[in-house]
Amino acid sequence: MTAAPTDPVVRTRHGDVRGRYERDGIAVFRGIPYAAPPFGPRRFRPPVPPTPWDGVRDAGGFGPTAPKPPYSEAFARLLSDPVVPGDDCLNLNVWTPALGRGARLPVMVFIHGGALTRGSSAVPVYDGHAFARDGVVFVSINYRLGVEGYGLFPDAPANPGLRDQLAALEWVRASIAAFGGDPDRVTVFGQSAGAISIGALLASPKARGLFRRAVLQSGPPEVSDRDKVRRMVRRMATRLKIPATAEAFAAVDRELLLRTQGEVGRLSSPVLGGPAFGIVVDDDLVPRDPLAALVDGVAADVDLLLGWTRDEYRLWLVPGGLVERVDRLGPVALAGAMARCRCGPEVPRGYRVLHPDAGTADLVGQLVTDHLLRVPLHRLADAHGEGGAYVYEFAWPSTRPGLGACHAIELGFVFDTREAPESAKLAGEGAPQDLAEAMHTAWVRFAVDGDPGWRPWDASHPVRIFGDGDPHTVDGPRDRELALWAADRASAVPTTPEAASGSATRPRLPARGAETLSAVRRLRRPGGLPRR
Repeated sequence: MTAAPTDPVVRTRHGDVRGRYERDGIAVFRGIPYAAPPFGPRRFRPPVPPTPWDGVRDAGGFGPTAPKPPYSEAFARLLSDPVVPGDDCLNLNVWTPALGRGARLPVMVFIHGGALTRGSSAVPVYDGHAFARDGVVFVSINYRLGVEGYGLFPDAPANPGLRDQLAALEWVRASIAAFGGDPDRVTVFGQSAGAISIGALLASPKARGLFRRAVLQSGPPEVSDRDKVRRMVRRMATRLKIPATAEAFAAVDRELLLRTQGEVGRLSSPVLGGPAFGIVVDDDLVPRDPLAALVDGVAADVDLLLGWTRDEYRLWLVPGGLVERVDRLGPVALAGAMARCRCGPEVPRGYRVLHPDAGTADLVGQLVTDHLLRVPLHRLADAHGEGGAYVYEFAWPSTRPGLGACHAIELGFVFDTREAPESAKLAGEGAPQDLAEAMHTAWVRFAVDGDPGWRPWDASHPVRIFGDGDPHTVDGPRDRELALWAADRASAVPTTPEAASGSATRPRLPARGAETLSAVRRLRRPGGLPRR
């Protein structure tokens, strides 16, 4: 897109940037660096500010995306993930309806998902036009992914990708007023790995004061086991025949590193487990488990909007044909779910009673979804106190066969980009515009005044249902299932201080553990399952 003399120019603390006026008079700035390129001597290191530039830097197109492996063919048919080459991948984009410090508009900062290994701000579904059209300054960011962002090494700080996100929020705090935003009214929102990241930032002492509200879509506050992440790095090091150090990894060709990462992580899945990168507890940015910290009230002053899709697991099971395979395995697959969730047999028995007509794959999928997502989000809402949290469920089913209301399907509705071809890849044709308007409006309302338009969380557990008829509120729609987990946790024997504090998991595997592990291996297949 060619610049014109009338195009908007804004001064940031690192230099002037020239954006473009697009439809509805929205000013858009793309590819603004918030940190220096994280390569060369800066590889695997915390972000540092970009080198200031003279003159006016063009911000007409998306900046480079972080290095990442491609999706497998099955998932590429459903999920878009464009690649923009270049080293300057720590960049962000701004959509604004009004420039200048006098506007003082609410700000929304979006952190994309993709299992911390894929995704970028250039995905067309994440276009910020509708938010700016409705009076919000919208920001989307890129950050380091995979081993570059979440590898754990003895000679480098942990969580560089999360540190990138923190640096982007610090840029917003310092610079967004010139784009018309109010730095004291920032809402950070993200989906899947983006929501998990926000959970860590909510609990981080370094992020205090950088945002006032937070939206967690299909992602709970959590950290990965440090040994699990180390095993991922060691597996890569073994294939590459190098030491498992940041210094050795920094000397490896970038494309070779990506191929190796893809090979090692191809069996990863939320339903089946497997090797994966993740945020870990460190010395300063994530000093303790985020969920435990949030339950203790460290972010009690931040308004929360939390939720999930009705059939999250179908994105992980349907594209690879795993629904049929899980159904065939029957009781063995349920035993695998028990091992994955570290629960006793009473939990799957209870689900069978509550859902007598469900197939095994649906039971397994809902079991794992509740364990990984709905249980911790309920705990977070309960701990946040009455009036400080709102909860939703997205229930509209894709018109693509078998996907239902799967993981990530709500994004085209939140962004009001349902007509984009990239949204239709997942949602199919015929996505209702009135549903997009209702959901998008709720997110805007939350950013403006903290109230998305329904009752806040209280002892009755009100959940706003989008996509099952007109938007409506139901009290406790998941309470019967979640009561099974509470009873199971109460019956578990605390064996560690962590277990005694409320995150108890059974120290034993369920019966037929060897058969369970064999079933999990049979379910996995080359190509991998993305953890968005």
